[in-house]
Amino acid sequence: MADQAKITSLDALESFRASLILFVHKTRASVEEVSSEIRRTGAWVQTEQRLHWEGEIRRRRKAHDQAQQELLSARISSIRGDLTLQTAAVRKTKQALDDAENKMRSVKRWTRDFEPAVAAPSKKLDSVRQLLDHEMPKAIAYLLETQKILEGYTDVAPDNILPSSPSEVQTPPSDSSNFS
Repeated sequence: MADQAKITSLDALESFRASLILFVHKTRASVEEVSSEIRRTGAWVQTEQRLHWEGEIRRRRKAHDQAQQELLSARISSIRGDLTLQTAAVRKTKQALDDAENKMRSVKRWTRDFEPAVAAPSKKLDSVRQLLDHEMPKAIAYLLETQKILEGYTDVAPDNILPSSPSEVQTPPSDSSNFS
Protein backbone atom coordinates (compact mmCIF):
# COMPACT_ATOMS: atom_id res chain seq x y z
CA MET A 1 0.00 0.00 0.00
CA ALA A 2 1.50 3.35 -1.03
CA ASP A 3 -0.18 5.34 1.75
CA GLN A 4 1.76 3.62 4.50
CA ALA A 5 5.14 4.59 5.87
CA LYS A 6 7.51 2.17 7.44
CA ILE A 7 9.01 3.93 10.42
CA THR A 8 11.84 1.95 11.94
CA SER A 9 13.37 4.51 14.31
CA LEU A 10 11.99 7.61 15.96
CA ASP A 11 15.56 8.42 16.97
CA ALA A 12 16.44 8.85 13.30
CA LEU A 13 13.65 11.40 12.95
CA GLU A 14 14.90 13.27 16.02
CA SER A 15 18.46 13.13 14.69
CA PHE A 16 17.32 14.54 11.35
CA ARG A 17 15.40 17.34 13.07
CA ALA A 18 18.45 18.24 15.18
CA SER A 19 20.66 18.21 12.07
CA LEU A 20 18.15 20.43 10.26
CA ILE A 21 18.19 22.92 13.15
CA LEU A 22 22.00 22.98 13.06
CA PHE A 23 21.95 23.39 9.27
CA VAL A 24 19.53 26.33 9.49
CA HIS A 25 21.65 27.99 12.18
CA LYS A 26 24.91 27.63 10.24
CA THR A 27 23.34 28.61 6.92
CA ARG A 28 21.72 31.69 8.44
CA ALA A 29 25.13 32.75 9.81
CA SER A 30 26.71 32.22 6.39
CA VAL A 31 23.99 34.21 4.64
CA GLU A 32 24.44 37.08 7.09
CA GLU A 33 28.21 36.96 6.59
CA VAL A 34 27.84 37.12 2.80
CA SER A 35 25.34 39.99 3.06
CA SER A 36 27.68 41.85 5.35
CA GLU A 37 30.59 41.26 2.99
CA ILE A 38 28.56 42.64 0.07
CA ARG A 39 27.76 45.80 2.06
CA ARG A 40 31.38 46.15 3.20
CA THR A 41 32.69 45.73 -0.36
CA GLY A 42 30.25 48.33 -1.66
CA ALA A 43 31.33 50.80 1.01
CA TRP A 44 35.00 50.03 0.30
CA VAL A 45 34.61 50.77 -3.41
CA GLN A 46 32.32 53.76 -3.04
CA THR A 47 34.15 55.50 -0.22
CA GLU A 48 37.53 54.16 0.79
CA GLN A 49 38.87 53.55 -2.69
CA ARG A 50 37.47 56.79 -4.04
CA LEU A 51 39.05 58.80 -1.21
CA HIS A 52 42.34 56.91 -1.54
CA TRP A 53 42.72 57.53 -5.26
CA GLU A 54 41.57 61.15 -5.02
CA GLY A 55 44.34 61.66 -2.45
CA GLU A 56 46.85 59.81 -4.63
CA ILE A 57 45.95 61.97 -7.63
CA ARG A 58 46.49 65.14 -5.57
CA ARG A 59 49.81 63.84 -4.20
CA ARG A 60 51.05 62.64 -7.60
CA ARG A 61 49.91 65.83 -9.35
CA LYS A 62 51.86 67.85 -6.80
CA ALA A 63 54.97 65.67 -7.39
CA HIS A 64 54.54 66.05 -11.15
CA ASP A 65 54.14 69.82 -10.87
CA GLN A 66 57.27 69.98 -8.74
CA ALA A 67 59.23 67.87 -11.26
CA GLN A 68 58.06 70.17 -14.08
CA GLN A 69 59.14 73.21 -12.05
CA GLU A 70 62.57 71.68 -11.52
CA LEU A 71 62.89 70.97 -15.25
CA LEU A 72 61.82 74.52 -16.09
CA SER A 73 64.29 75.93 -13.55
CA ALA A 74 67.05 73.78 -15.03
CA ARG A 75 66.25 75.00 -18.55
CA ILE A 76 66.27 78.61 -17.46
CA SER A 77 69.44 78.19 -15.53
CA SER A 78 72.39 78.04 -17.84
CA ILE A 79 74.50 76.47 -15.09
CA ARG A 80 73.03 73.03 -15.63
CA GLY A 81 73.64 71.70 -19.07
CA ASP A 82 72.26 68.15 -18.67
CA LEU A 83 68.48 67.92 -18.26
CA THR A 84 68.27 64.10 -18.38
CA LEU A 85 67.49 63.62 -14.68
CA GLN A 86 64.83 66.31 -14.61
CA THR A 87 63.25 65.02 -17.84
CA ALA A 88 63.20 61.47 -16.48
CA ALA A 89 61.64 62.73 -13.23
CA VAL A 90 58.88 64.52 -15.18
CA ARG A 91 58.20 61.38 -17.25
CA LYS A 92 58.15 59.20 -14.12
CA THR A 93 55.78 61.50 -12.19
CA LYS A 94 53.54 61.87 -15.26
CA GLN A 95 53.28 58.07 -15.55
CA ALA A 96 52.46 57.80 -11.83
CA LEU A 97 49.78 60.49 -12.21
CA ASP A 98 48.30 58.74 -15.24
CA ASP A 99 48.20 55.44 -13.33
CA ALA A 100 46.35 57.08 -10.43
CA GLU A 101 43.87 58.70 -12.82
CA ASN A 102 43.26 55.31 -14.49
CA LYS A 103 42.65 53.77 -11.06
CA MET A 104 40.20 56.55 -10.26
CA ARG A 105 38.32 55.89 -13.50
CA SER A 106 38.17 52.20 -12.53
CA VAL A 107 36.81 53.09 -9.09
CA LYS A 108 34.14 55.27 -10.68
CA ARG A 109 33.20 52.41 -13.03
CA TRP A 110 33.10 49.93 -10.12
CA THR A 111 30.95 52.34 -8.13
CA ARG A 112 28.52 52.65 -11.04
CA ASP A 113 28.47 48.92 -11.81
CA PHE A 114 28.57 47.50 -8.27
CA GLU A 115 24.85 47.58 -7.45
CA PRO A 116 23.71 46.09 -10.78
CA ALA A 117 26.41 43.40 -10.53
CA VAL A 118 25.33 42.25 -7.06
CA ALA A 119 21.58 42.73 -7.51
CA ALA A 120 20.82 39.24 -8.90
CA PRO A 121 22.97 37.31 -6.39
CA SER A 122 21.60 39.47 -3.57
CA LYS A 123 18.06 38.65 -4.65
CA LYS A 124 18.90 34.93 -4.52
CA LEU A 125 20.43 35.48 -1.10
CA ASP A 126 17.19 37.14 0.02
CA SER A 127 15.29 34.07 -1.21
CA VAL A 128 17.54 31.83 0.87
CA ARG A 129 17.05 34.12 3.87
CA GLN A 130 13.25 33.95 3.36
CA LEU A 131 13.45 30.15 3.24
CA LEU A 132 15.58 30.02 6.39
CA ASP A 133 13.47 32.50 8.34
CA HIS A 134 9.98 31.35 7.36
CA GLU A 135 9.87 27.92 5.74
CA MET A 136 12.49 26.05 7.75
CA PRO A 137 10.93 26.82 11.15
CA LYS A 138 7.66 25.43 9.76
CA ALA A 139 9.47 22.29 8.58
CA ILE A 140 11.14 21.85 11.97
CA ALA A 141 7.81 22.29 13.74
CA TYR A 142 6.22 19.79 11.36
CA LEU A 143 8.94 17.25 12.10
CA LEU A 144 8.45 17.74 15.83
CA GLU A 145 4.68 17.31 15.50
CA THR A 146 5.16 14.22 13.34
CA GLN A 147 7.55 12.81 15.90
CA LYS A 148 5.02 13.37 18.69
CA ILE A 149 2.28 11.69 16.66
CA LEU A 150 4.49 8.71 15.92
CA GLU A 151 5.51 8.46 19.56
CA GLY A 152 1.80 8.45 20.40
CA TYR A 153 1.35 5.43 18.12
CA THR A 154 4.10 3.57 19.91
CA ASP A 155 2.42 4.21 23.25
CA VAL A 156 -0.79 2.43 22.15
CA ALA A 157 -1.09 -0.97 23.82
CA PRO A 158 -1.09 -3.98 21.44
CA ASP A 159 -4.57 -5.13 22.57
CA ASN A 160 -5.98 -1.74 21.54
CA ILE A 161 -4.74 -2.16 17.97
CA LEU A 162 -7.37 -2.92 15.35
CA PRO A 163 -7.40 -6.51 14.09
CA SER A 164 -5.65 -7.14 10.82
CA SER A 165 -8.24 -9.62 9.44
CA PRO A 166 -12.06 -9.75 9.55
CA SER A 167 -12.03 -13.19 11.24
CA GLU A 168 -10.40 -11.62 14.29
CA VAL A 169 -13.27 -9.19 14.74
CA GLN A 170 -15.47 -10.15 17.67
CA THR A 171 -19.08 -9.11 17.46
CA PRO A 172 -20.68 -7.94 20.66
CA PRO A 173 -23.57 -10.04 21.93
CA SER A 174 -26.84 -8.74 20.65
CA ASP A 175 -29.43 -7.79 23.13
CA SER A 176 -32.76 -7.99 21.34
CA SER A 177 -34.69 -6.80 24.37
CA ASN A 178 -33.63 -3.21 23.66
CA PHE A 179 -35.60 -3.19 20.41
CA SER A 180 -38.97 -4.11 21.85
